[in-house]
Amino acid sequence: MPEFWLVAIPATSKIRHWTRPVKLGYGHPMAERKFLGEVYGLATPDDTRQFYDSWAESYDSEVSENGYATPARVAEALARHASSKEIELLDFGCGTGLSGLALLRAGFTNIDGADLSADMLKGAAEKQVYRRLWQVDAGSPVPSSYAAIAAIGVIGSGAAPAEVFDAIFESLRPGTLFAFSFNDHTLADPEYESRLHAKTANGSGRLLFQEYGPHLPGLDMKSNVYVIEKT
Repeated sequence: MPEFWLVAIPATSKIRHWTRPVKLGYGHPMAERKFLGEVYGLATPDDTRQFYDSWAESYDSEVSENGYATPARVAEALARHASSKEIELLDFGCGTGLSGLALLRAGFTNIDGADLSADMLKGAAEKQVYRRLWQVDAGSPVPSSYAAIAAIGVIGSGAAPAEVFDAIFESLRPGTLFAFSFNDHTLADPEYESRLHAKTANGSGRLLFQEYGPHLPGLDMKSNVYVIEKT
């Protein structure tokens, strides 16, 4: 078993019968906790894992009610530049599988997923999009066998640190595509885009696509979508 497969979760598992965390509320005991207002203050991998485990049950509904647009934008951009829709594709930081659904709708058929949160992965398994799913730890090696890797809403403030961009990029073989996004919070920190610019400046990466557009319209938030190729 490869080193990065820490906890394998078959996509056909009867995940829907597993117990998820009880939703927490503020003030009135029946109030539903809203997580989007808290996510950008996370500091450590453990904080991030615990936060997303707690958010897993309501994640899809909360981001969808705010018009979560980035997954479809990334998937469509990757589809324009991929050599085939049948390539093996890793959805890195797949969460509950909304990104995988977007990739499927864009025509991709061989999708695997990995995420830090076990409870998010349960939601991903229920969507029956992925061939394989597994849980990763911070610092786990990124597999190099894929023709493309997507990291949709994964790298940035409240999620994976900028070093994860480097880890994914360095894992790529020449010709491999990397599709990802940086939202407004992330773009406000020059550390993130500077890593992309360094790769294109030194010739190790070729920028194929960049577009600024809707991310969470309900919160008036936008994102940049990128596709780069390892040279």
